[in-house]
This record gives sequence, structure tokens and C-alpha cells, in this order.
Amino acid sequence: MGETTGTGGIWHGGDLGRARALFPEAPEPWIDLSTGINPIPYPLPALPLSLWQRLPAADDEAALLAAARNAYRVPAKAGIVAAPGTQILIDLLPRVVPDLVGAGPVAVLGPTYAEHALAWRKMGATVVEADTPAQADDAATVVVVNPNNPDGRLLSGSELAALAARCAARGGLLVVDEAFCDFTPGASLVPTLPPATLVLRSFGKTYGLAGVRLGFAIGEAHRVSALRDAMGPWAVAGPALAIGAQALADAEWRAQAGAARAADAARLDALLALLGEVIGGTALFRLLSTPAAPALFAHLGAHGLYVRRFQADPTRLRFGLPGDALAWARLEAALASFAPPSRAS
Repeated sequence: MGETTGTGGIWHGGDLGRARALFPEAPEPWIDLSTGINPIPYPLPALPLSLWQRLPAADDEAALLAAARNAYRVPAKAGIVAAPGTQILIDLLPRVVPDLVGAGPVAVLGPTYAEHALAWRKMGATVVEADTPAQADDAATVVVVNPNNPDGRLLSGSELAALAARCAARGGLLVVDEAFCDFTPGASLVPTLPPATLVLRSFGKTYGLAGVRLGFAIGEAHRVSALRDAMGPWAVAGPALAIGAQALADAEWRAQAGAARAADAARLDALLALLGEVIGGTALFRLLSTPAAPALFAHLGAHGLYVRRFQADPTRLRFGLPGDALAWARLEAALASFAPPSRAS
């Protein structure tokens, strides 16, 4: 059985109901390590009741966008739009650029977050998966997740700028999904945004508030306006506008959280290195490669620990970060008690 919680049969993490169905005898509470969401969230501000009672206000949206422009260092001439999560932007983008759908193949630098390819295919585009930027030479539109999910692959600014120039010359678009960029200093393309580029930013992963459903698209004004028009009015809820505006303005929290999560990732690497090869990841998740991955997934599940497995490569598991001392202790104990099949036989 698989974690088919997304569209098109794509596996996603975060579904503890599925975990309980797979491992009904596992101890509670479950420790969910199957996502790349910060396990220590931004402290929620007290919200007035009126935010829940009235429609989202234009002034509140403007305050959020101003905070996002500052936090992401958005150039003055670039457009920015807020959305109820990045996923809706991924789905909408191919629908608002019909000229690109029929302009040749769309290259997705992979393996990566599978919803990108699915969104373009649903609109009739021919999608090719490229292992390197050079393999995307024939495409006018290129999609890059940077840092990549799940292996953390990171393209430099110069590599992305070269891709953007190539896309622009062909009348296409470079889409850069920076969902995990906040804790990777200097990695964002936004401050030097080239023409023919659209950058997606996620709020919930960094701030540990995925349920708020908040994301952003940043790029040329006509592309951003098309996305805004497709979503219609009041796309982002009032409480999300307020929470996002306060959190994005809190640079001190963001810096402290980034340093703490980087230390946690290093601690997790030390544990996982005893079981296989740590391929990479980001400050919010790590990717392990081991032939014993299926057995390890089952072992952890039996101990109430849910990690992310992959349909395309059963030798890999992605681990999110434990959020407290108890979660770390349970993970350490479960890993220490694991005997790979080759050693157990």
C-alpha cells in the first residue's frame, strides 16, 4: 500500500491516517518525520475575532505583500502575489500560460517534487525529466526545485541565470520552486530576478505552519497578474494574511530557526550515516540511501515513526526532523534496534 494522498497517484508525506492504516499496532503518539516542515513552528500571534468574521481586507493583503517583498528581497519592478499555498500556484501556472504549453517540451529537473510534472501534463504539455540543466537544452520552459526535494541539489545563481536566458531566447519561462530556500542563505534567485523567470516561495515549511496555507509567486508583472486573476478575490484567508505578515517581518526568529534546524540536520545525519549513505537534503529534511530501506521503513512504522518512501526508488527514505527530546529519543532507539535483513539472516 502507498501514500497516495495527492492527485495522479503521487505519494506525499504527512498523512498519519495512512500511517495508522499501514501499522495499526504501532504505539501512539505517532512521530511524523515524513514531511519537510519545520517541527518547531513560529509562535502564533493572538488574532482578533474580526479576522474570522469578515472577508480578507485589501490593507491586510498589502501588509503581507510588503513583508514578503522585504523578507524575500523582491526587486521593485517585480510582481508578487500571495496564494493559499504554493500547490495551487503549481496547478494554476500551466493553465494561465497556454502559449507555453504548446511551445515544445517542458523540462523538469528531476527527480523532484512530482506535482510540477503532473500539472503541466494535465494541460497537455509534453514533459521530459532532465537530470542536469544541459539535458534541458531542447525545452523553452524549464522547472527547477532549488534546493531540490528530496536530495537537496542546489544550482548556483549563475546556472539559473543561464537557464533563464536560454528560456527567454525561446519565448519560454524558467520556473524556480524555492520552497526550501529560506534556510539556505544566498541561494534565492529573487534578489537578482532575471527576465522570463517565475519564483515560487512557500511559507508553511519554514515557519512550521503548513495548515495556514500560504505561498507566493514572484516574477514579471504580466505572469503574476495572470495568476492573481485566476485565483479571484479573497484567495488568502484573513488570519493567514495576519500571521504571514508578522512572521515574515520577524528576521530574528528566521535566523535563529535556521541555525537551530541546521544543527538538527547535522545531528540527524550522524544517526543516519550508521545505516547507509546520506545523499543530502536541506536544513529541514535528509535523504538516506540504503538497500535496507523497505525493511527500515517497516521497522520505523512499527515503532510509530513515519518517514517518506518513494515509488520511483525503493532504496531511498527521506527523514524530517524530530521536534522535541521525546521524538529524538524514540527515533534514536528505533534506529539502534534496527537489524538490516542481511545482518539478521
